[in-house]
Amino acid sequence: MLTRVLADGGFGDNVPDGLIGPMGLLIILLLGIATVLLIRNMNSRLRRLPERFPQQGESGETPEQTRQHGADKPSADV
Repeated sequence: MLTRVLADGGFGDNVPDGLIGPMGLLIILLLGIATVLLIRNMNSRLRRLPERFPQQGESGETPEQTRQHGADKPSADV
């Protein structure tokens, strides 16, 4: 029974030949639109970032004060 189905080879070729080209074009267009939207989103997020991030010592706190403030906060690594 299984060998007869496999020998017929009628599986996997259910799409008419005239529809394959437009379906491929549609998939390529959808991927292109998704790529453009992702690039625009990433550019807008990058524009919101500050020009420079403050260095560790620029906050005016001594290392002991920084450690004390950090010890008060719960760790997110758990």
